[in-house]
Amino acid sequence: MAVSIAQAGLQDVAPIAELFNLYRVFYQQQSNPELARQFIEQRLSNKESVIFYARGGKGQYLGFTQLYPNFSSVSAQRTWVLNDLYVLEQARGAGVGTLLLNRAKEHAVATGAKGIALETAESNIQAQKLYESLGYQKSSGFFGYFLTLNESRQA
Repeated sequence: MAVSIAQAGLQDVAPIAELFNLYRVFYQQQSNPELARQFIEQRLSNKESVIFYARGGKGQYLGFTQLYPNFSSVSAQRTWVLNDLYVLEQARGAGVGTLLLNRAKEHAVATGAKGIALETAESNIQAQKLYESLGYQKSSGFFGYFLTLNESRQA
């Protein structure tokens, strides 16, 4: 399968929002295409995230990854949070996720980042195998905490 990876712009909002909606459904959120469209459009318009997408040879959008900038105070360096990675079910196993993760890594290197952080569900064994095959290491030594402030939206 011929796949190309590109950085998203505002012209890509609609097809990426469709993928983003499917990503949210995968994580047990209700389907909400309008919320997905607004969220992606706001992130790109405000330059609050960097999104890379994969397209097949016939132009179909196959997957995306979204990175958010962050900084490490201890190392005094930029880091990136890879918050979202999604590949259409029919495109899984064809290397699309690997291509997206490699492009995210290239971006992190180009921006002088210390590294890339990501999280995945404990049950998402397929994703864990992919991450570990590309050199990501499971974190240890720290506990994660989260303070929910808005109960009307789930995390």
